[in-house]
Amino acid sequence: MKQNLELIAALVCVVLLTGAYLLVADGDPLQPSGLLGHGIGIVGFALMLATETLYSWRKTRRRARWGRTQTWLSAHVFTGIVGPYMVFLHTGFRFAGLAGIVFWMTVVVVCSGFVGRYIYTAIPRTPAGDEMETAQLQAAIDRAEGQLQAWLSAHAGTFTALVQQMAALPVARGTGRRRADRRYWQAWQDAVARLPDAQRDRAPELAALLSARRALQRQVAALASGRRLMAVWHAMHVPLAMALFFSAFVHAVAALYFS
Repeated sequence: MKQNLELIAALVCVVLLTGAYLLVADGDPLQPSGLLGHGIGIVGFALMLATETLYSWRKTRRRARWGRTQTWLSAHVFTGIVGPYMVFLHTGFRFAGLAGIVFWMTVVVVCSGFVGRYIYTAIPRTPAGDEMETAQLQAAIDRAEGQLQAWLSAHAGTFTALVQQMAALPVARGTGRRRADRRYWQAWQDAVARLPDAQRDRAPELAALLSARRALQRQVAALASGRRLMAVWHAMHVPLAMALFFSAFVHAVAALYFS
């Protein structure tokens, strides 16, 4: 729920904006060229501009202390929903000409933003929201491996063979993760059931160590694939956003000139 707080806040804001619009419009759509219609469009465009600039600016300054990166991302998502919705209200439900092109480009960019948010959540991150580095994850894996080897040294017997057996099972991500996890834990339960009673009591300790190592291995794989997907997404999203803002700027200049 906490991760979706910005989505809930944006939805509440959209509902309030809709209610206010219906109350003021009184049955007829507001004229885009009117004072209120222009005001809605200007505020919406300003929020969209903030969406595309502020978070990217903060993300490139990891040593800055102006709030956590995660907080800036939440604001990015919020303004990225509310701003386009205000632009939608500004259109007066008329989608012809350049204004219509700008609106549909906005829809595409917003949908692309949701895809980017999904990819973002798949990349391992620090508590502050910064993307983890491969070296950080590798260091964590080395620590987990050291703890595991120390435990094996203190509890000799058939545990070494059991660890090797579990390490051979694949670490899957995405849609195949649940199936791989079911296979993993089923194999674990079968193996533990064959242990002598004296060793079976130690199995939960070993299971915790193996789970920690497995989670870190999955994060390494997720980091690599997430970065590839994010690079592809950026290559498509950034040109779309630039084209959108150029078109919106031309539309704004033309609207002011002809008004």
